[in-house]
Amino acid sequence: TLFALLLTLVLSNLTMASTDQSLLDLTDKETREKLSLWDRRADATAPLTEKQMDSVLEIRAAAEKLSVPSELPIEDLCSLSSRSLQSPFTATVPDSTENILLKGFQMLNMENNRIETAQQFFAWFAKLQANMGQDENAKYRKTRDDLNCYQEHCDVILKDVNTALEHLDSLQKQYLFVSNKTGALHEACEQLLKEQAELVDLAESIQQKLSYFNELENINTKLNSPTLSVNSEGFIPMLSKLDDCIEYVSSHPSFKDYPVYLAKFKQCLSKAMHFMKIHIVNTMQNLTSQLTKRSLIEQIEQRAEKIPEYHQLLDEVHQCYLDQREQLLSPCITSTITDLTSQNSKDHCALVRSGCAFMVHVCQDEHQLYNEFFSKPTPKLDELLEKLCLSLYDVLRPLIIHIIHLETLSELCSILKNEMLEDHVQNNAAQLGAFDAVVKQMLEDVQERLVYRTHIYIQTDIIGYKPAPGDLAYPEKLEMMEKIAQSLKEEQMKQMSQESVFSDVQLDDSSGRRNSSAGLSSRLQTSVSPADLHGMWYPTVRRTLVCLSKLYRCIDKAVFQGLSQEALSACIQSLLKASDIILKNKTQIDGQLFLIKHLLIMREQIAPFHTDFAIKEISLDLKKTRDAAFKILNPKAVPKFFRLNSHNAILEFLLEGTPEIKEHYIDSKKDVDRHLKFSCEQFIQQQTQIFVGNLEEFLTKVAALKTMAIQGGPTYSMSQQPWAQPAKINDIVMATYRVMKSKLPSTLQSMSLYLANRDTEFILFKPVRNNIQQVFQRLHALLQEEYSGEDLQIIACPSMEQINLLLSVNK
Repeated sequence: TLFALLLTLVLSNLTMASTDQSLLDLTDKETREKLSLWDRRADATAPLTEKQMDSVLEIRAAAEKLSVPSELPIEDLCSLSSRSLQSPFTATVPDSTENILLKGFQMLNMENNRIETAQQFFAWFAKLQANMGQDENAKYRKTRDDLNCYQEHCDVILKDVNTALEHLDSLQKQYLFVSNKTGALHEACEQLLKEQAELVDLAESIQQKLSYFNELENINTKLNSPTLSVNSEGFIPMLSKLDDCIEYVSSHPSFKDYPVYLAKFKQCLSKAMHFMKIHIVNTMQNLTSQLTKRSLIEQIEQRAEKIPEYHQLLDEVHQCYLDQREQLLSPCITSTITDLTSQNSKDHCALVRSGCAFMVHVCQDEHQLYNEFFSKPTPKLDELLEKLCLSLYDVLRPLIIHIIHLETLSELCSILKNEMLEDHVQNNAAQLGAFDAVVKQMLEDVQERLVYRTHIYIQTDIIGYKPAPGDLAYPEKLEMMEKIAQSLKEEQMKQMSQESVFSDVQLDDSSGRRNSSAGLSSRLQTSVSPADLHGMWYPTVRRTLVCLSKLYRCIDKAVFQGLSQEALSACIQSLLKASDIILKNKTQIDGQLFLIKHLLIMREQIAPFHTDFAIKEISLDLKKTRDAAFKILNPKAVPKFFRLNSHNAILEFLLEGTPEIKEHYIDSKKDVDRHLKFSCEQFIQQQTQIFVGNLEEFLTKVAALKTMAIQGGPTYSMSQQPWAQPAKINDIVMATYRVMKSKLPSTLQSMSLYLANRDTEFILFKPVRNNIQQVFQRLHALLQEEYSGEDLQIIACPSMEQINLLLSVNK
């Protein structure tokens, strides 16, 4: 039985070995099938990917190539030792196997033992298993022991950490306790500081409020002092402090003892007012007594005319009086002028007006006061007043010389010239003599500045004006304004019709209806043309006329004539440039009518200026000097009978070579008329050329042909001339008639748009109409003279009635 058991163990070991070998012999297909079966389980915990399956196959292939190790594991030794046990039972075992078994028994210290019973086998087998388990678990036990050691160390560290955390928790609690205490201390300190600041502010407020009440004792002490004087330096500050105390106490009736302190302050005020009253009354009484005792000054004035010493004494008295007045007036005048300057810093006109009015009152008051002391005038008073007025001039002159606006300068001229000189000075010349001199000097400065700024204005804003596209938008801007005016007229007509309908309902208000209708019709009839609106004028025309209107009453006539000549000349040049631009950009008639209209405006607007626009210019003519010098340098140019010798040439140079001074007048108004006349003549000539230019050319050829025949040339026959055939003449006449019929309405419409005056349009177009009529009259006379009836029918020239009718329809 024992043998069979050992055999069974050995066979089982061999079977396991063969099974392992059979597993190694599995094909790749079988392995994949088994792996796929394992992987396809419904509850698979780790399904293999394709890559993982390939890795398993690679491991299997590598395991097949490994060789058997030299030392078998303990399990193999046990299996061999179990098979060696057959030796007692005469089993045949190979020598190598026997050696291995012997080694296994030697390892177990059982080489001398014999297994005879099953109990011995089981004991031996248990011991073998224990040894095998002990050998296999040795490294795990060692690892377990190490881990146990590590666990003990970790427990110790954990214990230390817990202890440290407990200490930290204790420290945290202590820190929070100290922090709370410190925060509470800081809050308490801040609260105390806040309360301290509040108490300090309260104390200061109380002290400030008490200061008004504490001043009562000081004021009483000063008022009860026997050395108190109204003229002392401390009296006025004491009054100011008393006024502040009374105002403060009166505004706080809720204070304790308010009535008592207010009454005491009032008593102090009454006492101070009593002192001031006594002083002022005494002073006024003394002054009155001194003024009434003028007999001494009168005696000096009476004797001054006879005795020089009294005259000198009177001068000294005058000088003393004026010195005292200057000492009193100078600070007041300076302060007043400073206040006026600050109040009117941005309004120069208001500053000049108020400053001059103030000085007028000062001069008048000083003359009246002087007459209270003296009966005879003195020039020194005017010298003093002129000196005082110069303080105003010194303040105003720096402002005047920096003004750049012509409007401000012209208004200053008007103020100084009209309001001050003409109104005040002329009405009171005796008292305002000094003021008159200062104002005239100031007026000259303003006029000089105005003339200077006018020259600059003419150069920059008139001559140097660069028109914007809108300034030259003719006739578009006139057409636009005409449409606006037409729409307004239609609205007025509509309103008038509505009012008339409404008035028809109110039958009893017939008179009011008539008046309303008449008013509306008068408003419609007096509507201003767009071309005559001030805003529609060319900017240089508007600026020139505004400039002249401001200069007219501000400067002298001679200066105004020179400036007006310069301004009008510059304006005419700007209009000529603008007319050329319009002529190039639009049409010829637009440029001409633009120029004519604005020249008419200038002529009309300068007419109200009652002055001569002519100025005299003096020039030096060096023509004779040049000729005499030429004769000296070139004697051959002189005729022989004039050639005498060089001394005669020098004598002639001295006698006849003197330069001549020539005077000639430039009239700007005539210059405007001249340009206007030239523009109208040019317009008439060009319009005539447009309408009947071809006919005039034809008649010129005929006249030249007749002149040649009269002067002895060959006889002529109009019918023989190729250019005078009836058919050719018909073409010229019909073309002219078509041009007249097509262009004449537009020409008249343009004239109406620009000129906007029936009389002006008629005057300007009348020469054109006369020229047209004369050309056709000459043509009719020629046709009647040179052509027969059949040729006249071919020519088919319009009759004079047709021409007049065409011109009258478009009139």
